[in-house]
Amino acid sequence: MPFIKDRLHILRQRLRAPSTEPTRVWMRREKWKISLLGTGLVGIVALNAWLLTCGFAGCPSRAEVRAYRPNEGGRVLDQNGKLIGHLAIVRRINVPLDRIPKHVRQAFVATEDRRFFDHDGIDWRGVGRSIVRNVSSMGVREGFSTITMQVARNSFLVQRYHGRSLRRKLIELRLARILENELTKEQILEHYMNVIYLGNGVYGVEAASRDLFGKSVSNVSLSEAAMLAALPKAPSYYTPRDHPERARTRRNLVLKLMHEQGWIDETNMKRSSSAPLRIARTEWRPSQYDQFGAIDAVRALVDSVIPDALKEGDVVIHTTIDARAQQAADKAIARHAVAIQNQGWGNGARLQGALVALDPASGDIRAIVGGRRARRGGFIRATNAKRQPGSAFKPFVYAAAIAAGLSPGSIVDDQPIEVMIGNTPWIPANYDDNYQGRTTLRRALMMSANAATVRVSRVVGEQNVINAARRNGIVSELQPVPSLALGALEVTPLELVTAYAPFANGGMRVRPRLVTRIEAPDGKVLWSQEVQRAPAMDPRDAYEITSMLRGAVDYGTGRVIRDNGISGPVAGKTGTTNNGTDVWFIGYTPSLVAGVWFGYDTPTQIADRAAGGRFAAPAWADFYKAGWRERAGADWVVPDGMISAVIDPESGELATEWCPRKAREWFKPGTQPQTECELHTYQEPTYIADDGSVLPRDPRDDWLEHLGRRLKRILRF
Repeated sequence: MPFIKDRLHILRQRLRAPSTEPTRVWMRREKWKISLLGTGLVGIVALNAWLLTCGFAGCPSRAEVRAYRPNEGGRVLDQNGKLIGHLAIVRRINVPLDRIPKHVRQAFVATEDRRFFDHDGIDWRGVGRSIVRNVSSMGVREGFSTITMQVARNSFLVQRYHGRSLRRKLIELRLARILENELTKEQILEHYMNVIYLGNGVYGVEAASRDLFGKSVSNVSLSEAAMLAALPKAPSYYTPRDHPERARTRRNLVLKLMHEQGWIDETNMKRSSSAPLRIARTEWRPSQYDQFGAIDAVRALVDSVIPDALKEGDVVIHTTIDARAQQAADKAIARHAVAIQNQGWGNGARLQGALVALDPASGDIRAIVGGRRARRGGFIRATNAKRQPGSAFKPFVYAAAIAAGLSPGSIVDDQPIEVMIGNTPWIPANYDDNYQGRTTLRRALMMSANAATVRVSRVVGEQNVINAARRNGIVSELQPVPSLALGALEVTPLELVTAYAPFANGGMRVRPRLVTRIEAPDGKVLWSQEVQRAPAMDPRDAYEITSMLRGAVDYGTGRVIRDNGISGPVAGKTGTTNNGTDVWFIGYTPSLVAGVWFGYDTPTQIADRAAGGRFAAPAWADFYKAGWRERAGADWVVPDGMISAVIDPESGELATEWCPRKAREWFKPGTQPQTECELHTYQEPTYIADDGSVLPRDPRDDWLEHLGRRLKRILRF
């Protein structure tokens, strides 16, 4: 280089000249300049080498570039690493460019890269414009990606670098130049049309056209072509299914751009701009699809935490799902929904169901069913449908009562009750108008007595009931009104099941977790979530509620669980709303808490005498037997600081020799029952005499035996 040679020549002459201070200063300055220049040259050489080798990772070969086809996106693994599905593998159809109409191609070029056919992969005018706008706005307001750069980003780049950075952008530029050198503009545009993400888990214009319009892209109109080209900017934001007004505005902008660039005339622009959005009623689903219902919920979560995850290539999603439990859940909901609908009515509607099962210790979701699967990507009722829980909310009323100092053996009046709400009387009735009179909290919950529960809620205070529910995990809106005690609120199945977890795990609130981490193809962790727990209630209170809910399963409204052959430690509560529009069963063991819901999307009576014990509990039992029973684990451990008493499980009072069943239960000191069971008392033996009269006892009985029974009654046991 002449400049460097000249400077070195002058430096040699100065070195031969007599040494003076000005000469020494000048020499130091020259040496610094040469050193700086040399360093810069080395840096330029190194940067050039880095770019030429795509960041020293190796650029794709000519063969790789020419052989590239869009890959599968997103492998979903269960908790044991078993493949249970994909996020996007079947939602793409690769088509050659000649099957894509000219107006579709023009719409994308006009919107995404109007100088696509003029530049060599990098639109330097766009780069300059982007720099000016971003500097003037003191932020990132505009990018400068070309169609070629987008192909590079969504194909080879995702295999090497992830996230947004200058490093990635430089490699993207280098790859764009490689693509331009190896492929024709038509080949690059064809790749683009097949790799671009257009929302709802759909890639490429062919799959998107089938999904939105129910037809091949070769048959779309100009208006529909503009709608497709409107999506790449923000697929979820502009989707016409969820946001028709936004979609229409964006579509018309695309048509305006096409007109400005000479692709269409003003007449076609105006006619297409006024065309209505006609979206297919059902989403497109290819012939092959994942069999696990949890995939929809996984995709929704991934989209919420990393909207661009599917653009990162074949990402790996590690979930908490147990494949065996998930299969059992899918089958149980599908089978019982059909059976229930055959017994009832729905005016032609499709009865829906949902199931959530999670580990109460960690909150890890082991199975989740969003509904009867008519199509992939449908409404996820397990996480999004808010319905009234009915009596399934009652455990929170009794949890508030236990926390306030009452006990399972405390007495409550279960007689008809009238509550004035303003000037209007509210009279909640028990099922079949069956009232128990004076009874215990244990029996009131076990038999799901409405009148008794309202009285308990009134005594404790509705706000304290709300506080108890909030501590356990209910986050939906709750109003301190009398009907709250009977579940007159709306919650999602996931929310309700999560709120039961503290009963099962000894008082700890958990955060439900479906995905543990999302990894890039190279193993880099893109997102992760840890277990989150916090104290929610006294462990002794949790144990007492569990004891009461075990009674509901053993002897009360949840008895169908035992009738279906399930033994071992199980607690739970049924739920039925007014007019039988929603039926629930939330059941749990020390290792699993699961909830089942059935109902219509538009609340409608399910069937005559619909009830959670009749419809939801059998589905829960089938799921549990097939998916978890062998892993039930040990029984609950009694917390420290409790005392035991032998009680009659029906009355909750101290058992006597006349009680047909006895159970040892544990209580907080001072709350144990003090009275003996009055539900079961001694009955004098009788016999019928020869003349037909009934005598109090058979005189032929041995009088000593009778005396022994009398003494036993006095002394008890």
